[in-house]
Amino acid sequence: MPEKEYFLFLDIDTRKRHYHKFEGGKITEFVVQLEIKLQGKWRVIIRYDCAHGFAHKDCYNKAGRNRKIRTYLKI
Repeated sequence: MPEKEYFLFLDIDTRKRHYHKFEGGKITEFVVQLEIKLQGKWRVIIRYDCAHGFAHKDCYNKAGRNRKIRTYLKI
């Protein structure tokens, strides 16, 4: 089962992380997230993924708390 992960740097302190796993020619897992570097550590701001059995978006605040929004994508 092939997996791919890469980073796309959008600025010195901003990057996109992309991960996906294929099985039988279909994507079975994915994560796409926007990260910023804050006080020397990379922090997630927005993440799309399929953890917990459904596709959703997580929006994070400065304290690291998130709000989960269902996206209704079929995987």
